[in-house]
Amino acid sequence: MPNSRYSDLDRPPLSAAALNRALVHPGSLWSGVTVVESTGSTNADLAEAAKEGAEEGTVLVAETQLSGRGRLGRVWSAPPRSGLMVSILLKPEVPPTAQGWLPLLYAVAAASAVRRLAEVDVRLKWPNDLLIGERKLAGVLAERTDDGVVIGMGLNVSLRTDELPVETATSLGIEEAACVDRDPLLRAVLREVESHYRDWAAAGGDAEAAGLRAAYQASSATIGRQVRVELPGGQALTGTATGIDHAGHLQVDSGHERYTLSAGDVVHVRSAE
Repeated sequence: MPNSRYSDLDRPPLSAAALNRALVHPGSLWSGVTVVESTGSTNADLAEAAKEGAEEGTVLVAETQLSGRGRLGRVWSAPPRSGLMVSILLKPEVPPTAQGWLPLLYAVAAASAVRRLAEVDVRLKWPNDLLIGERKLAGVLAERTDDGVVIGMGLNVSLRTDELPVETATSLGIEEAACVDRDPLLRAVLREVESHYRDWAAAGGDAEAAGLRAAYQASSATIGRQVRVELPGGQALTGTATGIDHAGHLQVDSGHERYTLSAGDVVHVRSAE
């Protein structure tokens, strides 16, 4: 049965029933977990479900994602059941100006969960890429809906070197992580997201009061580094990343001027030998 979901024993399918038993209960943020065999984009599907009245805490996982997107419209793809392709729907009752923290919150939570369970040193490249060393392990993408925010993550779990979408990527398998089982990884990530989200929402979206800004900066691979930031419009800025401000924006000191950036593609610049 070459097309069976169980044909690759190293990549077993996820069980929606088991995930719902573990995560959905009275008082939980999570209202339901759906696992689909294949889709174009979990973010697009969940955004459509949100328009149709999906509850906060809805989780959609795809075993295969055919049209996954990263930041700046980049393609994010992986072989079936080799990664976690998951989107969540949140409807925070905080000021819209604070909601820009949500993808950073998700990245902090995911990095913490993977670091603990997989025993690898996961760090964050601003705004919300998960790195091991300088190689990308996961990406996070958030999109607004009518009354909420959909946040998606693609996490490389068991990809082999010849399966990586780009040479600058990595996976938990390649890094010989302590855990490459997607089920406990997903549970750990969602529980960590819930914990950070509740603290942040209880603080009215104040990342400083919730401890989110400090947690992000402690996990950052960008702060303190020489960076080149490719800005919208084709411009670029080079300098030292000095911190993250109250809105989650990157602060960069060029040596002549200090900049606060709300968007841009960060490249970590290697020090000259």
